[in-house]
Amino acid sequence: MAAAPPDRDPTPDTGAVAVGRQVRALREERGMSLSTLARLAGVGKATLSGLENGTRNPTLETLYAVTAQLGVPLTAVLNTTAAQPTVSGTAVHATLLEVFTEADATYELYRMRVAPGPGQLSPAHHPGVTEHVTVFAGVLRAGPVDAPLTAASGGHLRWTSDVPHSYAAVGDEEVRASLLLRYPRR
Repeated sequence: MAAAPPDRDPTPDTGAVAVGRQVRALREERGMSLSTLARLAGVGKATLSGLENGTRNPTLETLYAVTAQLGVPLTAVLNTTAAQPTVSGTAVHATLLEVFTEADATYELYRMRVAPGPGQLSPAHHPGVTEHVTVFAGVLRAGPVDAPLTAASGGHLRWTSDVPHSYAAVGDEEVRASLLLRYPRR
């Protein structure tokens, strides 16, 4: 599924429709109203409705905000039948490479690029989620908004991402990295 930054695309595509169906099913499974999920995720009710109806291509930030409130990994709503689902946000472009499931956690492995320029704010994931980033090119500043970490090529960052966190390329070079998210089972 390709979720492009324009959050107002009125033309549904197969990926957006599949994501919307999955979000609606998870919301209803939890007995949550559209208004409640929108409020908890900090997104507009019209945005969430458009997402569920497949008429909006949500940004990575919106998908993370919604899945965090549903208590599921991002891949629970992605169209993983695509060869390599890709999601984009303000600065981050991530391609899903693999999903690993163990008894106590689900792991998502992404190839990630962070464009130079304005950074990206990511909402808090559900409690206990951790992120592990290995930088292959460029310099990345990422982690909790109040205590970001920095790593250059060959470096590694790790943080608990159940708080708002950010990603930004330091300087003019695009960052290329891997991102591993660990979602503990509830």
